Amino acid sequence: MSRREVLVQLDDELVAQLDGLAARLGTNRSELLRRGAQAVITAEDLAEADRELVAAYRRQPADPALVQSARRLAAQTAPAW
Repeated sequence: MSRREVLVQLDDELVAQLDGLAARLGTNRSELLRRGAQAVITAEDLAEADRELVAAYRRQPADPALVQSARRLAAQTAPAW
């Protein structure tokens, strides 16, 4: 995969924290920033999926009888903790 160099401005404390973490993990600052960027994108994708699910339930709420049946079934089949 090709890479592009991107200028990112960070304060000195954040750079020091990144460098310390990179040293502990045996990696480098760039790799940590790549992981962080991917984590932000993944988190936003999950949040968007949650928003879409909520919107779908608002458009078409669950049938109360189905919800009640699922609750009863879950109560009957749930393992004893």
